[in-house]
Amino acid sequence: MSERTRRLRVGYASATVAVVLLGLASRRYADALPAWLAEHAGDALWAAMIYLGFRTIRPGRGAGAAAGTALAALLACYADEFSQLYRAAWIDRLRETTLGGLALGHGFLAVDLLRYAAGIGLAWLADRVLSGRGNRA
Repeated sequence: MSERTRRLRVGYASATVAVVLLGLASRRYADALPAWLAEHAGDALWAAMIYLGFRTIRPGRGAGAAAGTALAALLACYADEFSQLYRAAWIDRLRETTLGGLALGHGFLAVDLLRYAAGIGLAWLADRVLSGRGNRA
């Protein structure tokens, strides 16, 4: 692995951890946030985490790599949301755990599809802006 790839992976992994912490904080301290932010931030940050996690695994530079990652992340988030329509005792028991509930969700909400798109879109935009600055340096 090249030094550049290693640095990119460390950067994306760090951003992923930061977004996870922000997402958990948005749930824990929801009462301290404006209602609209408390309602939507967690799902948008979850989707941003998926995008950044994918970029950690495959940190290729360039608009094409980022766009492909955004599409893959969106499809993964949508698949997860639609999987919530499936009900069986074994998966519902998983959803009752903290980690299972965070990863799998509890019930299908169409608005979550918009939240995921917004979270991935913002993460993609930040990625493009920050990587554009890095290319000029």
